[in-house]
Amino acid sequence: QLQLVESGGGLVQAGGSLRLSCTAPRAIFSVFIDYTMGWYRQAPGKERELVASIAHSGTPTYADSVKGRFTIARDNSKKRVFLQMNNLKSEDTAVYYCAADREGIRTWGPGTQVTVPS
Repeated sequence: QLQLVESGGGLVQAGGSLRLSCTAPRAIFSVFIDYTMGWYRQAPGKERELVASIAHSGTPTYADSVKGRFTIARDNSKKRVFLQMNNLKSEDTAVYYCAADREGIRTWGPGTQVTVPS
């Protein structure tokens, strides 16, 4: 079973940057490259929402709220996906989850907290 481990969350002032990382340590490389990887977030009292995703081809998609500020990338050789977050705002405060989609099955990581005080 695929296991995802996130890191890189924390507290940062508005306008600052964070880089989230998600790795799949037990994944087989030839299988990992087929996954569409994504970052989702869930703020208190709100539903979980897609922040960014990246297909196995490397094509990224972004939520409108983060376009121009966040960048998603993947390093298949290291079975890792990144989310570079710049110009952070208080409304970016949430638990961020890594997700892996393949053949209709989604696997979630445990999440990492990002806090941007207002």
